[in-house]
Amino acid sequence: MTIKNFLLSSLLAAISFTSQAAPQLLDEVAAVVEDDVIMQSELDARIDMIEKQAQGKSLPPADVLRSQVLEQMITESIQLQMADRAGVRISDDQMTEALNRIAAQNKMSLDQFRQTMESEGVPFDQARSQIENEMRISRVQRYQVGERIQITDQDVDYFLASDLGKMASAAEFHLGHILISVPSDASASDLKKAKAKADELVKKLRNGADFRETAIAESAGQNALNGGDLGWRKEAQLPGIFADAVPKLNAGQVADPIKSASGFHIVKVLEKRGGTTKLITQTKTRHILIQTNELRDQQDAKDLIASIYQRLQAGEDFAALAREYSDDPGSGASGGDLGWVNPGDMVPSFDATMQETAVGHISAPFESQFGWHILQVEDRRETDVGAENQRNQVRNMLYQRRFEEELPIWLRKIRSEAYVDIKADS
Repeated sequence: MTIKNFLLSSLLAAISFTSQAAPQLLDEVAAVVEDDVIMQSELDARIDMIEKQAQGKSLPPADVLRSQVLEQMITESIQLQMADRAGVRISDDQMTEALNRIAAQNKMSLDQFRQTMESEGVPFDQARSQIENEMRISRVQRYQVGERIQITDQDVDYFLASDLGKMASAAEFHLGHILISVPSDASASDLKKAKAKADELVKKLRNGADFRETAIAESAGQNALNGGDLGWRKEAQLPGIFADAVPKLNAGQVADPIKSASGFHIVKVLEKRGGTTKLITQTKTRHILIQTNELRDQQDAKDLIASIYQRLQAGEDFAALAREYSDDPGSGASGGDLGWVNPGDMVPSFDATMQETAVGHISAPFESQFGWHILQVEDRRETDVGAENQRNQVRNMLYQRRFEEELPIWLRKIRSEAYVDIKADS
């Protein structure tokens, strides 16, 4: 028999069998949710994915699991329909970024993440679709629930004043310690020599000497053989003789020698966490931006910025040229002034050029995603943004706490208001 005849006879046999057998139901509706339906095959696929991802962990009995998963899918469907009505979409770039982030959290590349999912029996397209739906649902929740949550300055103040707030915001210091000891009956000469030695060690440490090695070699403290490591101490737990000096230090700094009855103490803050001190270097800068437009192509923009740079080098006023030429509507009218800029506030190419440019100098033309720039650094300053950062962290924490309280209430509300018809099991 030829292959053609075999295929034909097989097809005829299948047709004959189908015509004689009872009709087979390929799929059925598990639930109707507003304008959507959840098919039994979708429910089965979700349960199958959960069972595969459980990896041996105990799950509820099959009927309970099915009911729980169906209820979850109903709630998801309600929210996805809300997302459709609100026009919530996830772009390809946003989807790729999310997948890369999830892969990175699992210490994998995107390809490795894909292979792992498929090796566990979960089709990657199915996982991708589920992640996209979760992102759309998250946006709906943030809009519907989040917009009703207001965290006031008073809320932040109350938390910071509470015992929990004080404990959470207290600074911790990882300390290194060296003791230059003196005998209990030390003479003035002994004290002078010990002080001189302590001063010399502090100088060496500030010039880069290894603290651990120095402590092992020079310290008479109990932790000397451990490199002088005192571990982590809360501010309230600092030894009394250190209490004034240590809180003023940043990580990596060494205090001046501290005198006590046992000798001279050298303390270094090896690490610091918490607290309200966070120093950053702000840069006062101005810039000129030249962009392409319908009359100016890329080469014209490049030529124009080069011409402006030559005029600046010849001594023309930066602010005047910015007002005349800059395409930045926000800063151009004010002579290109951007005010005080924090590290990381600008796009990478701008931020890197700003950091590399000395105070009082003008950068060479450089390109960013917005066009061609020239910037001038007018000044720099150290600014403590710790208190502001702390308040922002508390505000975000209080917001998240309130959000988690409000979300279940909202989910119950939209579930009770939706038309849902759960079909009997087949």
